[in-house]
Amino acid sequence: MHYSGDYHIHTPFCLHGSNDPFESYVIQAIKMGLKEISFTEHAPLPKDFVDPVPNQDSAMNWSDLSTYFNEGNRLKNKYNDRIKINVGFELDYIEGFDRDIRNFLNEYGKQIDDAILSVHMLKTPDGGYHCLDYSADAFADLITLFGSIDNLYQKYYQTLLLAVQADLGPFKPTRIGHLTLIEKFSLKYPNPMNQLNRIKSILQEIKSRGYSLDLNTAGLYKPDCQSIYPNLEIVKLAQKLKIPLVPGSDSHQASTLAQGFDKIKSYL
Repeated sequence: MHYSGDYHIHTPFCLHGSNDPFESYVIQAIKMGLKEISFTEHAPLPKDFVDPVPNQDSAMNWSDLSTYFNEGNRLKNKYNDRIKINVGFELDYIEGFDRDIRNFLNEYGKQIDDAILSVHMLKTPDGGYHCLDYSADAFADLITLFGSIDNLYQKYYQTLLLAVQADLGPFKPTRIGHLTLIEKFSLKYPNPMNQLNRIKSILQEIKSRGYSLDLNTAGLYKPDCQSIYPNLEIVKLAQKLKIPLVPGSDSHQASTLAQGFDKIKSYL
């Protein structure tokens, strides 16, 4: 085994995830021989932000925060001689909500063991917000909204750059989530334009700040992607820049912990 942990895992507090008990993830990780896991639940969205997906289930509820920490800490203590458990968040960077995100981190940062900063929500030309990875049909609507698929990709990478550069205070996550998530539907909606220069500038920013990248295997199991995030070309560029790569399955159920890690072990 070339990896010791899975550092991107969701929990029953994820409204769009599974109902697997919190503890079942820990038991599964121990069974697999993992030495460490990070629970990175979708942090509650800013209170003034309206979740654009139909069921408004992109992130955990504000009312669940204390239960999430309490249950996570209970498991940490129960299993501390068998596995290292980190309790934290996958935090959404949403353009225009820097202050809200900073306030959240300032309030809860001391309780966070590990965290990821990701972009799922894009500000659209009509001034609204849309979730970029909700479904292939919703992605097609986004292409129409932006006028072309390349405009959409450009907006995603611009927003990602904003996330890397944002001043979110002392508790800002320093690991950038699924860098090429925009490629989730790329087999159905390919972009003929090359993104390399855009991505290179983001990698330089990540390198200059000493940040790391989420090496995320979830895309391998998405029918319209079938690639890790970031894709292999970008992984190799990150390696040349000596940007740390942190393996994550992005599991939303216990049975998929460390899924696909055999395919990324040579990069770890």
